[in-house]
Amino acid sequence: MRICKGVYDKKLLNTMRRRKIVRRLKIAGFVVAGGFLLFLLLNRIFPLPDRIEYSTIITDEKGEVIHAFLTRDQQWRMKTELSEISPLLRKTIVEKEDKYFYYHLGINPMALCRAFGRNLLLMRRTSGASTITMQVARALEPKKRTYWNKMREMFRALQLEWKYSKDEILQIYLNKVPYGGNIEGVKSASILYFKKNPDHLSLAEITALSIIPNRPSSLVMGRNNDRIVEQRNKWLRRWEKEKVFTDREIADALAEPLTATRGTVPGFIPQLARKLKKGGGPIVHSTIQLNTQLKLEKLVKDYSRTLALKNIRNAAVIVLDNQTHRVISYVGSADFHDSADAGQVNGAAAIRQPGSTLKPLLYGLCIDEGLLTPKRMITDVPVNYDGYAPENYDRRFNGYVTMEYALEHSLNIPAVKSLKALGKDKLIRKLTDCDFRQVDRDRKKLGLSMILGGCGATLEELTGLYSIFASEGKYVRPLYVMTDSVLKGSKILSPAATFMINETLSKVNRPDFPLNWESTVHLPKIAWKTGTSYGRRDAWSIGYNKRFTVGIWVGNFSGLGIPELSGANVATPLLFTVFNTIDYDDDASWFAKPEDCDVRMVCSETGLPPADFCTHLVTDYFIPLVSTAKKCDSRQEIFVSPDEKMSYCRVCVPPAGYKKKWYTIVPPEMKEYYDVNRITYTPLPPHNPNCEKVFREGAPVVMSPANGSEYLINRKDPEPLLLRCRVSNDVSKVYWYINDRFLKSTEAGSKEFFVPDEGPVKISCTDDKGRNRNVWIRVKYVDL
Repeated sequence: MRICKGVYDKKLLNTMRRRKIVRRLKIAGFVVAGGFLLFLLLNRIFPLPDRIEYSTIITDEKGEVIHAFLTRDQQWRMKTELSEISPLLRKTIVEKEDKYFYYHLGINPMALCRAFGRNLLLMRRTSGASTITMQVARALEPKKRTYWNKMREMFRALQLEWKYSKDEILQIYLNKVPYGGNIEGVKSASILYFKKNPDHLSLAEITALSIIPNRPSSLVMGRNNDRIVEQRNKWLRRWEKEKVFTDREIADALAEPLTATRGTVPGFIPQLARKLKKGGGPIVHSTIQLNTQLKLEKLVKDYSRTLALKNIRNAAVIVLDNQTHRVISYVGSADFHDSADAGQVNGAAAIRQPGSTLKPLLYGLCIDEGLLTPKRMITDVPVNYDGYAPENYDRRFNGYVTMEYALEHSLNIPAVKSLKALGKDKLIRKLTDCDFRQVDRDRKKLGLSMILGGCGATLEELTGLYSIFASEGKYVRPLYVMTDSVLKGSKILSPAATFMINETLSKVNRPDFPLNWESTVHLPKIAWKTGTSYGRRDAWSIGYNKRFTVGIWVGNFSGLGIPELSGANVATPLLFTVFNTIDYDDDASWFAKPEDCDVRMVCSETGLPPADFCTHLVTDYFIPLVSTAKKCDSRQEIFVSPDEKMSYCRVCVPPAGYKKKWYTIVPPEMKEYYDVNRITYTPLPPHNPNCEKVFREGAPVVMSPANGSEYLINRKDPEPLLLRCRVSNDVSKVYWYINDRFLKSTEAGSKEFFVPDEGPVKISCTDDKGRNRNVWIRVKYVDL
């Protein structure tokens, strides 16, 4: 009985013990769970203040800092990326600040007890127990050092450990640690003191930097280097004893001198840096090649000095890599620090009149529409489109010109005619596809004059546009940031049209070749186009080859026009110099003829496929099934009387008493050009006056005054209006009527003047065949 009772009591005792342990475990579990829930609640009520404003830094393509901006509180607080925390930097900081960083949960209980005991024993603060996580908490939310704030700091440390990984906490620590003055973070310190990124720091440099945060006001780099070295070496010898680093590493670090002083933050690419800063983000990895950038900055500055005597003060340059579509150099002005000439203005992004720089795109579009080929003839004679009468740069006319001649010589009238034939909306649509923002905004206001510079464009946009000629007609938006991905690109021109434009623009024997330029021996083969804005305010020259597209703008930010300013003689020399600098003596292959481009024989007089009567033939590029297959019609077989004094058409040709003769057909506009320039030609005999068809076709075209226009005339000194018309080559006399009242008769092609009455005026012109044309104008007399 006693034995059984003893066994029973023992089992009962064990059961009670187990129940007690279980009860304690449950209580502990409830306490832990309650504490955890309380932490989650407090974490939600008191969120972690972990928003850090970093200095925006701009790096080059290699990741080196080339520009930086202060934060709003005027601090240099550059963000250190995780990839920039080298194993050496991580190991050194952890060994010095918190050996057990990777083992605790933000609070080191052993360090807390040791520090509390020492402080209590000595009745003063002798050592701290702050982990790296707690230091981060204090940096994020600075408070006066009290026991209550220490508790708050520990809670924040737990929040940090809950939200971030250990490496991320170390990253925040390295970004917030103070280094005296307005320097925060190891990256700011390494750049300002050692002029290098933190992942390039040596053991001696890292150790020296790790000492400063303990006494940032008394250990100032550049003033207290001896004291910093003394403290640095103490830590290095301590680590030597503890075998933290090898003897060789310690010896090298001890022998390394400390000559660092506080420097300045790099300030390269100032205009582009401000542009990239707007994109946001603490670190912007630009596509700039620093060596190329520095060369071109000096080149542009020196070149602008040579133009100062002509009162031309500024220039801008953009270089685009055609293979990667990255902008590798960006010079916004001749000298950013020259406040007298507004050097802070970004000339590469300023909206300017583009002059003739849009003509290659226009002619390329006309080629793709089947309107033109390089040898196709265009008439360069006076035109008037509802009052708009463009003129060439030299105010001369050239008669018949080929498309390639018109582009080489940058003739204005053929360009306006081509835009009229193409339709301005198609050109605007393509420019919008190439990110021409001002053109897109003004699309409803733009007219034919846009091809001569009557629109707004920037050097950035024009450089991007010309890169299509090196990319088989595809536009890819230029990249300024390394992290941007290359888009597929949009088709602007066909490869064939692009090739034809390249062949034309790469010819050296051109009127826009700069005067007194002799450094072409090693100049790589390039294609280029110049432009000069109205009033000679802007000079452009955009060039490209397979490797690069280079955009040049020269002028004054004030908009002051200079008589000597032109794209050919001012901007192109700088373009050639830039190519000599970045692509010197390059013998890379030129653009090959694409598959969609072919060669054919055409008549040299029209640029059309030859007819049987064509005798002078030349080769021409064309696009099969796109370029016109219409045969040359410059000559026609005409029915004439036996004495060749009268011509007939098929409607009025008599049954007998006529013969056939070949004549060169001269359009009315060319007839006037021949007459003015006294160029001989064989006119068609006058048409049969009894023919009924003659009264239905070929009426005179009134060139002046312009139909639908309003004219303001000085009341005190009225200036007469010009009467001028264009007629067929079988007309010898015209008759003018004003408000249905006869004014006078004149020879065909002559100019007459008259003074109109105020109000609406009807002007009628009748030729000697009885064909008539009416125009209406409105006249107002004003006191000028």
